[in-house]
Amino acid sequence: MDSPWEEDPRADYAPEADWAKLSNEFTNSGYREGIIAGKESALQEGFDAGFAHVGVPIGRDLGSMRGVISAIASFLSSKSQEDPTTLTTAREISSSLAGIRFSDIVPVDQEAEQHAREHLDANDDLIEQNVELLQKREMEGLEDMLQRLTAGATSRPLQGRPTREDVIRLKEGILTLGAQLGLDITP
Repeated sequence: MDSPWEEDPRADYAPEADWAKLSNEFTNSGYREGIIAGKESALQEGFDAGFAHVGVPIGRDLGSMRGVISAIASFLSSKSQEDPTTLTTAREISSSLAGIRFSDIVPVDQEAEQHAREHLDANDDLIEQNVELLQKREMEGLEDMLQRLTAGATSRPLQGRPTREDVIRLKEGILTLGAQLGLDITP
């Protein structure tokens, strides 16, 4: 060997390096797949619990109330009445129920908020909303504005979004209206 550049001190090193690199890549890939599978499993469990214990009961109650008040309003509008206040009340309740979104009345997930707070940096005070949620809120605001511009919409002053207490009040209104009509209903 005349030149140090021609010298091959470890010709067998290349296959070992390739093997170590390949082994490391498979280990990292397996770790990532395990993390993803764990997250998906926890996410599915959370969805299943939320759907069964929050989403379905609220959706069923709200849908039942909307159906009952629609039936009452339809019945009252087909019947000739001397006192139109009952029909007006039914239409007002129906209109109020139509403006309620699931996001207005769903209970706050305290566990999720606590989890998010734990993962914030020490100097962050507020939980940042993701872009998708901000876009959804913006679209809901546009929908609210459009609803206020709709022909026949009541010109009530803007009072904010409905709450669970408003839903309870509307449910009581349906029961009262049903009792006035001699109906035994359970929305």
